[in-house]
Amino acid sequence: MRDPRPAIGIIMGSQSDWETMKNAADILDTLGVAYETKIVSAHRTPDRLVDYAKTAKSRGLKVIIAGAGGAAHLPGMTAAMTPLPVLGVPIQSRALKGMDSLLSIVQMPGGVPVGTLAIGAAGAKNAGLLAAGIMALMNDALADRLDAWRQSQTDAVAQDPVDPAV
Repeated sequence: MRDPRPAIGIIMGSQSDWETMKNAADILDTLGVAYETKIVSAHRTPDRLVDYAKTAKSRGLKVIIAGAGGAAHLPGMTAAMTPLPVLGVPIQSRALKGMDSLLSIVQMPGGVPVGTLAIGAAGAKNAGLLAAGIMALMNDALADRLDAWRQSQTDAVAQDPVDPAV
């Protein structure tokens, strides 16, 4: 959801990460939460990263979702330069199936927190839900939409097994 003053930033290290990070955007769209998206590479565009992280709060952001693969320094470097909560999404890599990304994000030193989610699409979706949950603490209408979304998840689960032979 595009908005001149979005509350959530979704950043990723490269265009190829969008396939995964789109899952965070999709859940935010479903819940009606405004966000922005940017490609910000910790290694290839370090000046862009510094500017993004240091200005995020003054631009009105409340939460940053950062997806990164491989060495995956983007979430941690972002967290080092902003007081905002940073949610890290490990992008699945070819070489190590995302374990390299996960370990790079989850092993932050004490004092520089990054909330680390699952590898890949599930992690991105959950990052969107977690960011919406954080925002819902300050927004009753969003809290109601999030409650309704969660109830729809519960309602979608059948109570009785279905016999495929019937």
